[in-house]
Amino acid sequence: MHSFVRSSCAVVKNSFVLNQCGRPVLLNAAATFHTSKMVQIKEGDKIPSIDLFEDSPANKVNMADLCAGKKVILFAVPGAFTPGCSKTHLPGYVEKAADLKSSGATEIVCVSVNDPFVMSAWGKQHNATGKVRMLADPAAAFTKALELGADLPPLGGLRSKRYSMVLEDGVVKSLNVEPDGTGLSCSLADKIKL
Repeated sequence: MHSFVRSSCAVVKNSFVLNQCGRPVLLNAAATFHTSKMVQIKEGDKIPSIDLFEDSPANKVNMADLCAGKKVILFAVPGAFTPGCSKTHLPGYVEKAADLKSSGATEIVCVSVNDPFVMSAWGKQHNATGKVRMLADPAAAFTKALELGADLPPLGGLRSKRYSMVLEDGVVKSLNVEPDGTGLSCSLADKIKL
């Protein structure tokens, strides 16, 4: 269980109900019920150990492993090839990649709820190779684990909110989530503080 999942348990012992004849029937001795409330990842939390995909479904990249012992800038977009993502968000990180890396970033990672082939093609179109790693979250497993999803029906339903974060050895040091989930202000490359 990840550090940002809050869980509580209730133990119920010797629960009885009356059957149709009025006799007590044991329901479940020592049954344990779990209730969990997911909360958005925050500064100080560890990044979850979830596999994303780079270039193809055969190339898994585990996020916890990727971030171990490194300073990683991770930014997420609602969708590859969408206007704001293609005109501003991704190009800003591609343009500033050398500066961000010379300031201490080991890796720059872009995540989107798309398939790996789409992310690869989008990265190639923007000359991201060697600058920004394009990772796909096709089933939104990573996005859901962070509680940073947004329901965007025109884009196909569940997508990622637009955000950026700086991770040090897998721990979130800063998190910038766009106030409306999709805008272009606090999550841009020129707002990253290393």
